[in-house]
Amino acid sequence: MTYRYPLLVSTSSRPPNGAGGTPGGVGQFFIGLIMAVAGGYLILNQVQVTTSFWRFGQYGGFGLTLVPLLVGTAFLFYNGRSLIGWLLTAAGAAIILASILMNMDIYFRQTSLFNTIVMLVLLFGGLGVLARSLKSA
Repeated sequence: MTYRYPLLVSTSSRPPNGAGGTPGGVGQFFIGLIMAVAGGYLILNQVQVTTSFWRFGQYGGFGLTLVPLLVGTAFLFYNGRSLIGWLLTAAGAAIILASILMNMDIYFRQTSLFNTIVMLVLLFGGLGVLARSLKSA
């Protein structure tokens, strides 16, 4: 008795595919990936993130942002299935997260033009090589 496994054994004489199942090269894929990661790292390394004092509109009001979260938490301790409690807790957490993000100041540190060009060429050149390796014939 002969057993056949047509799904496990390939009988076609197709050449093996490259990155992403396309005819592109696996070497090109990894070179592009390394270039893009290096360029992205160098660019992100030049970014400086600072925060300023907590402000809510024109006034300082960190305590005000805690009110919905605390009231929602109180509702949830009273009744864990309270829809209002879940909504207030989620809204309070979202307000706090949005306030943190709004108070962030992001700067690109001073660097030479040559370094900036090297970083951008590595990032976008790497993305181009990576895309070319995934291109079908």
